[in-house]
Amino acid sequence: MIGSTRCCIRNRIGRMFLAATFVFLASGIDARGDGGLTPEHVAKLRGVGSVSMSPDGQYVAYTLSVPRKPFEDDNGGNWSELHVVGPTGESRPYITGKVSVRSIAWTPDGKGISFRAKRGDDKHTSLYVIPIDGGEAKNVLSHETSIGSYTWSPDGKRVAFIATDKEDKDKKKLKDKGFVQEVYEEEFRQRRVYIATPGSDADPEPMDLPGFPSELHWAPVGSQIAMAISPSPLIDDHYMKRKVHIYDADNGGIVSSFQNPGKLGQIDWSPDGKYLAIISAEDLNDPSAGRLMIADPNDGSLKDILPNYMGQVGAIAWHNNKTLLFLGDEGVWTTLQEIGRDGSGRETVVPVEKMVATSFSISRGGQAAAMVVESATHPREVYVMRHGDAGPQRMTDSNPWLKDVRLAKQEVIRYKARDGVEIEGILVRPLDEKPGQRYPLILAVHGGPESHYHNSWLTRYSGAGQMAAARGYFVFYQNYRGSTGRGVEFSKAGQGDYAGAEFDDLVDGVDYLVEKGWVDTKKVGVTGGSYGGFATAWCSTYYSHRFAAGVMFVGISDHVSKVGTTDIPNEMFLVHARKTLYGHWDFYRERSPIYHAEKGKTPLLIMHGKDDTRVHPSQSMELYRNLKNLGQTPVRLVWYPGEGHGNRKAASKFDYSLRMLRWFDHYLKGDGGAPPPVEVDYGELGAKKDDEKEKS
Repeated sequence: MIGSTRCCIRNRIGRMFLAATFVFLASGIDARGDGGLTPEHVAKLRGVGSVSMSPDGQYVAYTLSVPRKPFEDDNGGNWSELHVVGPTGESRPYITGKVSVRSIAWTPDGKGISFRAKRGDDKHTSLYVIPIDGGEAKNVLSHETSIGSYTWSPDGKRVAFIATDKEDKDKKKLKDKGFVQEVYEEEFRQRRVYIATPGSDADPEPMDLPGFPSELHWAPVGSQIAMAISPSPLIDDHYMKRKVHIYDADNGGIVSSFQNPGKLGQIDWSPDGKYLAIISAEDLNDPSAGRLMIADPNDGSLKDILPNYMGQVGAIAWHNNKTLLFLGDEGVWTTLQEIGRDGSGRETVVPVEKMVATSFSISRGGQAAAMVVESATHPREVYVMRHGDAGPQRMTDSNPWLKDVRLAKQEVIRYKARDGVEIEGILVRPLDEKPGQRYPLILAVHGGPESHYHNSWLTRYSGAGQMAAARGYFVFYQNYRGSTGRGVEFSKAGQGDYAGAEFDDLVDGVDYLVEKGWVDTKKVGVTGGSYGGFATAWCSTYYSHRFAAGVMFVGISDHVSKVGTTDIPNEMFLVHARKTLYGHWDFYRERSPIYHAEKGKTPLLIMHGKDDTRVHPSQSMELYRNLKNLGQTPVRLVWYPGEGHGNRKAASKFDYSLRMLRWFDHYLKGDGGAPPPVEVDYGELGAKKDDEKEKS
């Protein structure tokens, strides 16, 4: 087993430190090639989504996220393919092309991979199984509506699944007649849990449950199913009020429930089905689920077995009945650790500064583990670690062309904020940096703020990263106070103080880079989405004298109206504001960027999904309109119809990348002045499509 003895663990750790050539996150590695990363490169990046290790530890099933090609494919989100890494280490495609494979899992006998998809003549998403030894995928279960979360019984003869009720016939008739009115937050269809026998013609009966289920986990032994249930389908309740319940599939009814506080993360049964491991918030005001709890289904008790952990538990798996493995976010890295069910015997398997892993799956008996790992030089890939290995070994290369792209140096930076608190971040340096020369800076601010940047692959359609470094920028990704990965106290450090010390940390970081002689203080830009968009708006108004350009994405500008327009008001109060609007009008008003709009002299590009319910588009409209009316600085607002809280479709993402980089080039490297043209030059991709049109 992985880490089965203390001696084995120590020896393995020793080997890992000695294996200098075995590097996961090679910050500073310069992949020689013909040029730096471009928006066209980013538009075609592939990445591993999820992994599932076969029960015998021989195979790894994984999903591969494949972006659609702008100007070639129908516009939309990424495709999701199914691939398998075999015993020899080679990856084989199983289901590829224009497909959407979701929720992969091995059948209990290990002979097939189950997944959800809508294929062929399917009217709704169905459950499929594809044999590992070859053959076509078979539809094993369909329902009158789409199948959601599902889980296999231990013997593989039954499947429990979630499905939403079909639309009422009378209501559908009224819609066809034009009665399409919507009653906000009151009209929704019930989600139910069913237990079905694949291959049977019998219609399954729904369970009687107290609320809306969102995920299911059948115990490895027996008939108990762990369920996450919220009082309503509203996202606010999903975030803050989901509780774990145990249902008896043989006798019917809930046998126990847990009062897990606040946010809920992963749920996992022990191999003998006697205990549950749960990633939970520490309390109702904890911004993120990151505490490791052991739950006893017999009495509903919960025990935090990692109290005061100065990191965040990101993923868990039972090693055996007495021990667990967990991925812990510690600062900008992740670590793989083992711990006893009672909290004793904690040991490190893979230390920090060796990898950034986002999820993992282990074989039955714990002999092998599959992980999703990313680094400064590549997006998410499949890694495998077997008993006796010095560390995880890379199994896939989803973007082989990256080896020919020259990447800029990336390093971890730490500095002291004005009050002495140490802040951590990741700095991407200009690709062809010359010693002693100052460069423009793009400050990248993450959302949440209950999240954090890893020292990993940071370049995305809305994240300038290597794209900007190739153009001669520093790009600084900060984990300001309120970020996760450093314990609950640090993640709560910004609560009740919107735009206070949390955003002072940002400018203190800029000052640090200026003092080092790297950054031109007159050429500093800022960008971010959601809470990072709020930071961008704040830096472009309150701190406008410090920033020469801003790109704000789905950001907050008015906390007063945000309370009344967001779909997460309860979450915003409990883990962010910590004070109500009604007794603190001045606080909400004064911590809103629009209150400081008259200070705004920073040219600001605002972009927003037109269908966003998290941060309503009116937040962007308010700031745009106020800055435009004042007429003190260039401002532009770009809507993305059909997009929500972040862009999903290929065309929207590509357009965003180009507009963001052009805005910074114009105001941080160019002459500035009036905004660049409204039209965007889509470069080679657009030109290629125009040529095809002319030929046809």
